Amino acid sequence: MRTARTSRTRLLAAVATAALAALTLTACNDDAGDAGGKGTSANSPAPTAPPAASAPAPAAPAPAPAPATGAPAQTGSPASAKPSAKAPAAPKPPSPADGKAVTCEGSVTKTVAAPLTRPVNHLLLTVTNTGSAPCYLYGYPAVRFGEAQSVPPVIEDSKPQAVVTLKPGESGYASVNLSATDGSGAHGRTETSLAVYFHGPSGNESVGAGSNPSLPAKGLYIDDSLKVGYWQQSMDDAVTS
Repeated sequence: MRTARTSRTRLLAAVATAALAALTLTACNDDAGDAGGKGTSANSPAPTAPPAASAPAPAAPAPAPAPATGAPAQTGSPASAKPSAKAPAAPKPPSPADGKAVTCEGSVTKTVAAPLTRPVNHLLLTVTNTGSAPCYLYGYPAVRFGEAQSVPPVIEDSKPQAVVTLKPGESGYASVNLSATDGSGAHGRTETSLAVYFHGPSGNESVGAGSNPSLPAKGLYIDDSLKVGYWQQSMDDAVTS
């Protein structure tokens, strides 16, 4: 009887001890959850991380500096940078320096006068191109002996088919009929000076500088039958014209 009572007492003590332990554990959990407001209940939702701050958009890169040059920077609109239109320059007449053909005249030629024995009473004029460009011998030589006020007429039958062209260093020729072979010419006289002038394309007037070829010291006899032939490309054509 005494043994049964003792066993029952021990059982009640054990139950009480277990209940007390359970209450103590619950109280500790509640105290931990309430301390500083930092505790988290098992049923509480997990805290969400704050949204990350968006990074600022990168700034546009600055333009690279232009390389340094000697030319000044261009300013203003493209239209204002264009040069103003200028009227085309008038074409210049060709000159020996251009390499284009020019008119043969005293400044670009050398003239030599030589009396001929056949045919008699004739003078041969030789014009050599001393320039650096070709030149044209237009028409016939305009000759003046002494103090003559006019030039002699031309022999029309001697006209060549084409204008005589002289390259640098080449020569053209013309003959001068000085006097009548039978002595029928009037106003015969001896002259010791000669001037030769050159025609332009029109053939109506002399152009450029003239030439003064030397004559024999004793002079040349001329009369009113004085005539000249056209310029020729060859000496033979000049002598037979």
